[in-house]
Amino acid sequence: MVAHVGDFGIAKILVINKTATQTKTLGTLGYIASEYGSKARVSTRGDIYSYGIMLLEMLARKKPTDEMFVRELSLRQSVKASVPYKIMEGIDGNLLRNEQGNDAIAAQGVVLAIMELGLECSKELPEERIGIRDVIIKLNKIKLQML
Repeated sequence: MVAHVGDFGIAKILVINKTATQTKTLGTLGYIASEYGSKARVSTRGDIYSYGIMLLEMLARKKPTDEMFVRELSLRQSVKASVPYKIMEGIDGNLLRNEQGNDAIAAQGVVLAIMELGLECSKELPEERIGIRDVIIKLNKIKLQML
């Protein structure tokens, strides 16, 4: 399965002045928040979940529907187990290599910040997920680290 642009922005279905509504289940398995599938509840925090899963997928280079994620283990749990001391185990090792093939130690801080953001976005309960304004603030801080 592949995340599609249609997986994001499901919250646009919301009625004006409401924070949640009922709908049919939309989106790609692995990227949609559990409240979409279990309760058909759409909220503005559901898109945050999808974004977090996409960040984790990008870093781990594994899809949330990968065969290794069966029963109790999920992409989120796999990445979370590697933060903060074993980040090299939770990510694609090629992300921290520079043009000469050496490990880029400075990039580890950036990767860790992105991993933590992905984990904050993909928390199981919608009310525990970070808000979009805070996501943008954190992304801007990460961007400054890279400059």
